[in-house]
Amino acid sequence: MGTMRTIILLAFFLACGILLVILSCALYGNWWPLFVVLTYVLAPLPNMICRRCAGADDMFGDGETRGLLETGYFITAIFVVSGFGLPLVLAHAQVITVPAMLLSFFGGLLVYATILGYTHNFAQPVEGY
Repeated sequence: MGTMRTIILLAFFLACGILLVILSCALYGNWWPLFVVLTYVLAPLPNMICRRCAGADDMFGDGETRGLLETGYFITAIFVVSGFGLPLVLAHAQVITVPAMLLSFFGGLLVYATILGYTHNFAQPVEGY
């Protein structure tokens, strides 16, 4: 599949995911699910910051560098789990309705699948793998 076609497909899935989250807010008159978009924005930041601090050349280093990278992965995982857990908690607390929770949840699935698809197709291969 061509590079341009892949980019267009990923952009379409990203737009659909964010549209589902916005629809979960607009259709049910409650804007709490919009906080999920904040987790989409914040999720890649710890990886970028920790990778920058560890140095771009030292991806699989020893000692402090590896610990810094693992810390970035851990904080990113917290944001990803929060992106899925927040609609569930809001629906359980009856702040949002169950259909709004489902729209927000599936929107998150599309957004994170798009991020994974992008890293799979366009990430630089790491030596040793």
